[in-house]
Amino acid sequence: MTLKTPQQYIDDIRKMKIDLYMFGEKVENYVDHPIVRPSVNSMAMTYKLAMDPEHEDIMTAMSNLTGQKVNRFTHLHQSTDDLVKKIKMQRLLGQKTGCCFQRCVGMDAFNAVYNTTFEIDAKHGTKYHERFVEFLKYVQDNDLAVDGCMTDSRGDRSKSPGEQPDPDAYVHVVDRSKDGITVRGCKMHQTGLINSHEILVMPNNSLKDYEKEWAVSFAVPLDTPGIVFIYGRQSCDTRKLEKGSIDVGNQYFGGQEVMAIFNDVFVPWERVFMDGETDFSTMLVERFAAYHRQSYGGCKVGVGDALIGATQAIADYNGVARASHIKDKIVEMCHLNESLYSCGIACSAEGRKTASGNYLVDILLANICKQNVTRFPYEIARLAQDVAGGILVTMPSEKDFTHAQIGPMIKKYFIGKSDISAEKRQRMLRLIENLTMGTAAVGYLTESMHGAGSPQAQRIMISRLINLTHRKNLAEKLSGIQENKEVDWQ
Repeated sequence: MTLKTPQQYIDDIRKMKIDLYMFGEKVENYVDHPIVRPSVNSMAMTYKLAMDPEHEDIMTAMSNLTGQKVNRFTHLHQSTDDLVKKIKMQRLLGQKTGCCFQRCVGMDAFNAVYNTTFEIDAKHGTKYHERFVEFLKYVQDNDLAVDGCMTDSRGDRSKSPGEQPDPDAYVHVVDRSKDGITVRGCKMHQTGLINSHEILVMPNNSLKDYEKEWAVSFAVPLDTPGIVFIYGRQSCDTRKLEKGSIDVGNQYFGGQEVMAIFNDVFVPWERVFMDGETDFSTMLVERFAAYHRQSYGGCKVGVGDALIGATQAIADYNGVARASHIKDKIVEMCHLNESLYSCGIACSAEGRKTASGNYLVDILLANICKQNVTRFPYEIARLAQDVAGGILVTMPSEKDFTHAQIGPMIKKYFIGKSDISAEKRQRMLRLIENLTMGTAAVGYLTESMHGAGSPQAQRIMISRLINLTHRKNLAEKLSGIQENKEVDWQ
């Protein structure tokens, strides 16, 4: 089997027996938990669209490892066309779910670990690449969702992993045996982690020679003994526990962030893809970050499309859609959103083939893409709230609207345009609230800021990659400060 149906995917994770905690209590049936289920639905959409002939071209690809059709989320990019289709796929899913659909991190990790292990083996004579290829074949053959796991708890940010008072601040190896390694530590902000079949761990940052224990990459099934999961709290999350449907905003979908604690977890050698090669930690981190920063030029644009649509709808419902300043604000939202998409396409189209054979995005342009993503969605959200009006945050609850005594009075004064029901206006405002302030805002705004690295991380990469000397030379030649030998016809 290569492609799973949404139901087969849900049946898979329902079988998982994991140690998950939420609100101070252990959760047994997390798949059907009202707070978790919307995020499961989002992940399931990555399976549903892959089965749809209309979207087959961008949702699936032919595996270079098995020769079989696979879900693009498990694919190794074989061309710049693959990189572009990735962005188009992510935009489509953002439009369909209106939130984070959680499977991108694993896809980006696959491609980074694949080409980095190839180069580790070439230098050190190790067998990591061979191991990883076998793991990825297993993932593709079974259409598995894999969580790319990078961000550590990090302790004192002024100290590197080997300088921390508590070495567990970064995931590290605590024991080695003939059968494998044992690891300890914590990974934070893990998007879609408990909705995944497997976890693919990578080091968090560049490492020094003496920090070999922290230079570790491996994969384990979600239900591996010793892993404890704590579900992340999100704004307005308990609305999903209330009866009714309107106040949650997004009726079907949601994101997910999880903390994962590794308490002396055993990993067999065939699942270890880096163990002590500190000289390649920077390459792995930077390549993964580049792929993931590219991703934001697709997924956040798709969610932006949904928010722009909601803003147009509420303008119609409020009777202000023809006002010139409203039109101008919505045009600006579209301009910002398409600018992000342009960056995602540009860094994809300018990609290059790696030594391993898969394709890597243009790293500079990927960082430019993500730098813009740390800003533009916030402005898009601000404009959406501007157009929506103050009622966005003062609207009564769904229970008030349905109350026998006060409900009719609320509905009477909640009418905008006479041909639009109070409920339509209510639902659209809740969706805008969800996208800009509620649970979806985690995947749209906060993730835009901190996902794939904070804004400063991109600025550091831009400063490293931009060639200012070349640009200075261009100016000096044009101004006559330097001799311009290219003007040989004068």
